[in-house]
Amino acid sequence: MQLPARLSPLARLSALADAERGRFAPFLAIALAAGAALYYVLAAEPGWRTGPAMATGGMTLVLLGRRHRGVLALGLLVAACGIGFSAAQWATGRAPPQPGLPTRATIVTGSVAMVEPLPKGRRVTLAAPRLGDAAPLSRTLRIRLRADDPVVAVPGDTLRVRAMLMAPSGAPLPGGWDIQFDAYHTGGGGFGYALNPAERLASAPPTGLKPRMRALQEAMMARIHAALPGPIGRLAAGLMVGGAGAIAPEDQAAFRGAGLSHLLAISGLHLGIAMGLVFAAVRLVLAACQWTALRLPTKAIAAVCALAAGGFYTLLTGAQVPMLRCFAAACLVTLAILAGRRAISLRAWALALVAVLLAAPYEVVRVSFQMSFAATLALIAGFEALRPWLTGIAVQGSRPRRALAWLAALVLTSALAGTASAPYGAYHFGAVQLYYVIANMAAVPLTSVLVMPSAVLAMLLMPLHLEWLALVPMGWGVEGLRTIARTVSAWPQAVVPVPHIAPWGLAAYSLGLAWLALWRTRLRLLGVLPIAAGLLSAPLYRAPDLLVSSDARLIALRAGSVLYVERTGSASGFVLESWLQHLGLRDWRAMPPAGAASPDGAVACAARACTLRPRANGPAALLLRGPPDADACTADLAVSAEPLRLDCPGMPAIDRFSVWREGSHAAWLEPAGPRIISDRRLRGDRPWVTPLPTRNRQPPGPLLPPARVDEPAARSGGQDDPE
Repeated sequence: MQLPARLSPLARLSALADAERGRFAPFLAIALAAGAALYYVLAAEPGWRTGPAMATGGMTLVLLGRRHRGVLALGLLVAACGIGFSAAQWATGRAPPQPGLPTRATIVTGSVAMVEPLPKGRRVTLAAPRLGDAAPLSRTLRIRLRADDPVVAVPGDTLRVRAMLMAPSGAPLPGGWDIQFDAYHTGGGGFGYALNPAERLASAPPTGLKPRMRALQEAMMARIHAALPGPIGRLAAGLMVGGAGAIAPEDQAAFRGAGLSHLLAISGLHLGIAMGLVFAAVRLVLAACQWTALRLPTKAIAAVCALAAGGFYTLLTGAQVPMLRCFAAACLVTLAILAGRRAISLRAWALALVAVLLAAPYEVVRVSFQMSFAATLALIAGFEALRPWLTGIAVQGSRPRRALAWLAALVLTSALAGTASAPYGAYHFGAVQLYYVIANMAAVPLTSVLVMPSAVLAMLLMPLHLEWLALVPMGWGVEGLRTIARTVSAWPQAVVPVPHIAPWGLAAYSLGLAWLALWRTRLRLLGVLPIAAGLLSAPLYRAPDLLVSSDARLIALRAGSVLYVERTGSASGFVLESWLQHLGLRDWRAMPPAGAASPDGAVACAARACTLRPRANGPAALLLRGPPDADACTADLAVSAEPLRLDCPGMPAIDRFSVWREGSHAAWLEPAGPRIISDRRLRGDRPWVTPLPTRNRQPPGPLLPPARVDEPAARSGGQDDPE
């Protein structure tokens, strides 16, 4: 939209305000999200007055600047930011503290709240668990049962099992995925694995809506697996009622490589298709009868029925926050239909964003929230701008032109959603999928036309025990999706590792995307600048030269595009995979043995130490494999998997004691001296961060070789596994 050129500056400002009328409200939702994000990135817990003070200051500006639009807008934005800050602080304050877990095997007794199928065995979530004879915990425990466990647990059962328990670990590297943050805000108290078969103490029907829905989900999954055994049945169950954890790892990798991971997680696509099918079916039935078609508001009745079906489907699939987010949007769409307003708009997007943030403000820093709302924003704004063109082709054109408009809409849907959410995927996963548009163009229509309609029909036929009539064709569609995923993911360069985007770059990109999507006039083009700045932050971000895991079993040196890794004992594969994703690398190499050197000269190993020099003639670190010798003090930094006692004044060191106190470490070898950041120091003193060990706690001893599962040393092998 263009403004008249021959206007005075004041008249142009007034015309601009009129042209952008109604576009300011979504920015209040953006400010609310910014306030919540600001709270979570602080290094120290703020005072409880901070958020209310921001909101009060913003409202003061509103009262003082009622006659000045600029001051009024600024005041509203500050007030919204303060409300988001306060909501995040309130959500953190009301969460129960993390319990202390034993370091040895213990007897756990609790009520089964959820059962998750795995490729081998199952994992149960125990509510109000007891550790031995202690009082029940206020948080849940997730325990992976033995693969050969004969007990088939269902929600409502009371189980007793001997297990090794582990508290949620810190980030695999400073600035990485914060597992403690997720566990703290989702009610998790820890996880573990069973050492013996579980014992069912009581079997009672589940009480309450959520446990009953869990039991129904389990029963439906069993019926699906009976009709479609093998990998296809696991995929079908994951697409229909959840339980993607049971899908084979190779299938998960194929869907991830093709950019189709969103199909494996019950999300807005599944909910939208299911509600659309119910809406169309109810309206068709009502329209087929002359009396109902002439006397009843068929569209409104169909919308309410679709919303009820969507609510049932949300509860059936676990009522997780992503589904609640989608259901909130569905409620707004239904209200718009009942009110005779446009169902999909930027205001509806903003209201859904506000509803989710007020209910679960911690979602603002999670990848599913970011990718979902970015994709939805791009779709709404993109189709709003392109609607006249698409409508002109579809309405005024011939049948081939209408088909062309449908194909263009399909391509634009995949391109807009995938492109808008790709930077968030690159930030969190260190990779982008090049062929996601092609894969979604083939997979989404198949899901909409065959897979999900068959799934809805199968749910309706299950009370009659005739679900196989719908599950068989659903299996054909699932096999097609599997073929598409495996074919596309096998293409050359299907998944391209990318360097890490700086946190400020992701924030700049988010602001630019919102600015570009929300304005109508040429003012929107200013959003290109922060988008470009955010994307260009990846080359400007310098990845660390050295990484040390939180148990010192993994030590890595980055030399250009090569990662050299020293592994000790039962090191965590999850941590190593996280390092590769963060650095944008595909693979790693083992540190050379004693007396050898790497081909590029970055690593040279002697009998008891390796010299690590990522750049020729640059600073060097010393990786000690034994007691330090006289040459240990010549390096700029010392690293060891064992506790160090160096007599080198002023020389920094990272050893097993360092990571025991402060978690994983990252170091940059710079000419002015090494720069070291630890996980706990970076995250600061927050309620979800494990506090630093006190002086009266005994520091760790030397690393032990892989031990028996009933020994404390067995904990560190899976310590960083997020289950």
